[in-house]
Amino acid sequence: MTQIIVLPHEDLCPEGAVVEAAPGTSICDALLQNHIEIEHACEKSCACTTCHVIVREGFQSLAAADDLEEDMLDKAWGLEPNSRLSCQAVVQDTPLVVEIPKYTINMAKEGKH
Repeated sequence: MTQIIVLPHEDLCPEGAVVEAAPGTSICDALLQNHIEIEHACEKSCACTTCHVIVREGFQSLAAADDLEEDMLDKAWGLEPNSRLSCQAVVQDTPLVVEIPKYTINMAKEGKH
């Protein structure tokens, strides 16, 4: 199992969290399995940016984002060089530290589909 440290997020995990994930699991699934209700409006199909996370440590252990994910990330609020869509970033053996941005852009929820 691989450790994921989730930095405190005002709404989703105010105290922060430390969770375990099996290699091959997406960051999104690992968070959801541990009751951290990260948004995933497109049902994890890489069609939105609601599950955007910033990988503060362990970023290099993740497989590179593909073109579709890169295109979606360009639309994310608070994009940083180590940003990933958590539904596409698959945990390996290296521990990760992730930050869930304070805001997200949810086109469906905001009526902009």
